[in-house]
Amino acid sequence: MIEAAGLTKRYGNTLAVNNLSFSVPTGKVTGFLGPNGAGKSTTMRMMLGLDNPSAGDVRIGGKHYHDLKDPLRTVGALLDAKWVHPNRSARAHLTWMARSNRIPKQRVDEVLDLVGLTTVAGKRAGGYSLGMSQRLGIAGALLGDPEVLLFDEPVNGLDPEGILWIRQFMHRLADEGRTVFVSSHLLSEMALTASELVVIGKGQLIAQSSTEEFVARAADNTVKVRSPQLPALHQQLAQASAQVVDSGEALIVSGMDSAKIGEIAAAANIVLHELSPQTGSLEQAFMQITGDSVQYHTGLETPAAR
Repeated sequence: MIEAAGLTKRYGNTLAVNNLSFSVPTGKVTGFLGPNGAGKSTTMRMMLGLDNPSAGDVRIGGKHYHDLKDPLRTVGALLDAKWVHPNRSARAHLTWMARSNRIPKQRVDEVLDLVGLTTVAGKRAGGYSLGMSQRLGIAGALLGDPEVLLFDEPVNGLDPEGILWIRQFMHRLADEGRTVFVSSHLLSEMALTASELVVIGKGQLIAQSSTEEFVARAADNTVKVRSPQLPALHQQLAQASAQVVDSGEALIVSGMDSAKIGEIAAAANIVLHELSPQTGSLEQAFMQITGDSVQYHTGLETPAAR
């Protein structure tokens, strides 16, 4: 469990994080979302004691990070894939990390194998691609077999196979009862990975809910209906107080679920060729809810995103 209470961080006149409070439950993957400049990286750095809060605090398992004994055994983190000394090999880097936290040496080979770096473990980390560096960072996060894992953009630079692997691996970690907290700009991937969301903007909490609730609250859920008897169906649905838009080939119905539409069609002996709920996406919901918190607007944004 991660708990932030009144977390605030100032850099001179800049208020990066403003009275931020939220909790991250165990046994779930929680996505940490926000526009650029929202304060996500600063918040994660304060979680790990890399930055001191100007006010408030954040605790992991009821303790501040600095109070944890052998912290890698409690918290694993990937914030910057390129922080490894470029002249060190992956194995040497992980061995140094293990020694600093009294982690058995054999664990190094276990995590190297887990992330697929065994064959290149002796090569200089400075020669790694971004995707390989990400895998090394993930190996470091897993080294102490921790109960809490923090990942900042973990799929950055990974190929499709690597993205699928890290998504499934995060789910497995959560299923084992661990706390998994993931910051990412890839909203389509977060929709598949995170069951819970913490969303911030301009350093403040915007929303904390399940991913499903977040999307449902922001998006207009409709039902697409195709039938060879569209005019008759349109009339029946309108009489039942549904809002109906005729696209020519189908009806787009709001204010009524698919079960009720099917019942109305059956009662009127109307044949249906398609009856499919159309739900909003996480990306649409994110743009709608965080639009006022975006720091840099472009000329390509839709009106709904502003």
